Amino acid sequence: MESNYNEEERYKKAKKRVEEIKGFYGNLTAYIVVNLFLMAINLLTSPEHLWFYWPMLGWGIGVVFHGLRVFNYMPFLGKDWEERKMKEYMDEEDRRKNEWR
Repeated sequence: MESNYNEEERYKKAKKRVEEIKGFYGNLTAYIVVNLFLMAINLLTSPEHLWFYWPMLGWGIGVVFHGLRVFNYMPFLGKDWEERKMKEYMDEEDRRKNEWR
């Protein structure tokens, strides 16, 4: 029974992780397609006044942070960080309780 529960839990975590990665790649794909479209519009309609890089820059910052979070380069932005931090505090509390015994 315990083994079954662990397998189910592992499956759910893996599925969630795959969904996060798919979400990032969807965001990246949309970023590339939309910004190429905006660049084309800008260069065809008013090449003397370039504005396409502003939305590219703004959205690009968001894409970078999304990627950093998804690929765990900024673990403090994810749910896993919360769980690890809670476990850390609980372990610390247990350790303090055991020191006084």
